Amino acid sequence: MDEQKRQIYDRYGSVGLQIAEQFGEENVGVYYCMNSTVCRVIGTIIFLLTCCCFCCCCCFCCCNCCGKLDREQEDYGDVRYKSFSNVDEFKKELKAVNPFKIDVGAIYNVKPKDHKSFKSGSFAAVEREVVFDIDMTDYDEVRYCCSDAKICSDCWVFMKIAVRIIDEALRHDFGFKNLLWVYSGRRGVHCWIADESARKLTNNGRGAIADYLSLVIGGDQQAKKVTIPGIPHPSVRRSVNTISRYFEELMIDSQDFLGTPEKCQKVLSMFPAKSIQDDLQNWATSHHDSKTKWNKLKDAWSTYAKKRKIKQENNAIYEVVLQLCYPRLDVNVTKGLNHLLKSPFSVHPKTGRVCVPFLAQHVDSFDPFTVPTLKEIIAEVDNWSGDSTVLDYAKTSLKPSIDLFKKFVRSCQRESTEDNKENNVSW
Repeated sequence: MDEQKRQIYDRYGSVGLQIAEQFGEENVGVYYCMNSTVCRVIGTIIFLLTCCCFCCCCCFCCCNCCGKLDREQEDYGDVRYKSFSNVDEFKKELKAVNPFKIDVGAIYNVKPKDHKSFKSGSFAAVEREVVFDIDMTDYDEVRYCCSDAKICSDCWVFMKIAVRIIDEALRHDFGFKNLLWVYSGRRGVHCWIADESARKLTNNGRGAIADYLSLVIGGDQQAKKVTIPGIPHPSVRRSVNTISRYFEELMIDSQDFLGTPEKCQKVLSMFPAKSIQDDLQNWATSHHDSKTKWNKLKDAWSTYAKKRKIKQENNAIYEVVLQLCYPRLDVNVTKGLNHLLKSPFSVHPKTGRVCVPFLAQHVDSFDPFTVPTLKEIIAEVDNWSGDSTVLDYAKTSLKPSIDLFKKFVRSCQRESTEDNKENNVSW
């Protein structure tokens, strides 16, 4: 028996070894956390506050789809289309399945669990929130501190910029009010737009919003990915202004984005004129720091543009800034009415952190590394010495997050009530 298995046996016994064989040794701790009372309480709170999942599709990830679950031991059937008639039914399923995470989908015209009873084409998604998924791995071409699934406080600034730009655009340009921002539990953020007008949008309507907010376009082999034709749109100017508040901290101090000739060449390739790229070869190989090089680059472009009487000369600088820092969106998540997204308050299976909501206006103070893990929450409940009648979640550091979520739900309910009153007006 190797050392890791011995540690599992010492802590969890023979049952722990069986779980390790099914789910992997690295996931044993997560399994026991997901089986805890606190985890079920969190799931029940989501159900009670949102009225999920009567005709709402709910996907339980229990490793069934990836083949890690032994079907001969337990057959959970179709894990994608789950719906429940009441809280007790939902709690019973949670206990039986012990899902690693819960994904929430659309509201359908019939109960999703009964979808196989209907003819093809008669089972359809009719409503769901408009969602955005922003993942740090999509910034790997412009961040130099981390890569892949790793993040740090330096590159997390990309997420701060993304939240501020997207939130302001959705509120200012589209008039949406009920936005819920949620930390993904590992390396990104999600945005849920719950306004009724958003929930009832078609795929084309959702795609139009996603396209409006997509400025960085192009594959890995494309050097220049942002182009601003003519006078910049007000939303583009607003985005540049937002980025400018973080640019020096992020790109110059943290990422040192002009620190090597290779980095310099990457930035030069983002300019529209090939001749200026050739003129600045000595600049790229100089030993100046990134701040000095950036100022010299802006001066060189200004001189170049004035000599050639280029209109909107600032556009080229805007394009570089936007390509480096503008939000990178997974548009397919937004466009699809039936696309699944991880439920708020799920526990990330890799980090153990809870997917907590936060306010966009407080994103600068939000620290993903202090988000509580499920193990920490269990310890807080176990160590509680106050009023015994207090609900478990209120004994933990999750309480502010759940209070925020309650406030969000009440706002959605008020909108629904106000809309019903308007529809019932008689003349």
